[in-house]
Amino acid sequence: MPRTAARGGPQTRARISQIATQLFLERGFDAVTVAEVAREAGVSSVTVFKHFPRKEDLLLDRADDAAELLRTAARADGDVLASLRTATLRLVDERHALSGLKDSSVPFFATVAASPALIARAREIADDLRQTLTGELADVPDAELLVAFYVSGYTTVLVETARRQLAGESPDDVVDDHRTRVELLFDRLRTGFSD
Repeated sequence: MPRTAARGGPQTRARISQIATQLFLERGFDAVTVAEVAREAGVSSVTVFKHFPRKEDLLLDRADDAAELLRTAARADGDVLASLRTATLRLVDERHALSGLKDSSVPFFATVAASPALIARAREIADDLRQTLTGELADVPDAELLVAFYVSGYTTVLVETARRQLAGESPDDVVDDHRTRVELLFDRLRTGFSD
């Protein structure tokens, strides 16, 4: 395939990601090689790896977005827990891909669930996000514990939302419960589990 993509920039990265995602969703993560993605995108495998250090990152390509969202919330003036709550609920309201409520989430969830490599990478990304947020909150008392509860809690909410959608419920069917569970997570982070 001729090389038609612009070299090296965000457009190339987006094109590679879009093509890789389409191939993974159609054929399964393990059935597609990086060389195939590169060929379809009109770039070399080296270019693919320049933008995506691991094959898994071709599909799980929102880690940087999630890290930036956490950094922004942590750096906001005032109550960090309130900032995180606002940012997390905004994802729900926007049906952002990071909320798991986007209409196209079901094929994504099915692809991830079918691949041990993707599941392992998703766990690594969650740990990286935990470390990022902990670093941002270095001056907050018990930051490491707060962040661990937040990341684990949000992961639990997201996994349940994914499970329900994989079982046949639509994002519209689960959005209210998802929001309620996110709000409960922040209530518990604020007040604890004493009641």
